[in-house]
Amino acid sequence: MSLTSAAKFECPYCMTYNDLEIDEANDIGQQQIVDCQICCSPIELTIIDNGFGIEIIAQTDED
Repeated sequence: MSLTSAAKFECPYCMTYNDLEIDEANDIGQQQIVDCQICCSPIELTIIDNGFGIEIIAQTDED
């Protein structure tokens, strides 16, 4: 049994979709800095539970 779930988010720089594994017990409400899998730009991710499911908010580090 996997403790993570697969998700996708769109890079705010190059607009391509990136894969992400989310650990629902530890990642909800946390911010992470990840590099885009295509353009390698740093992306600030915020992972929240909006009541309907998990939402990933991807922003540039300038936002």
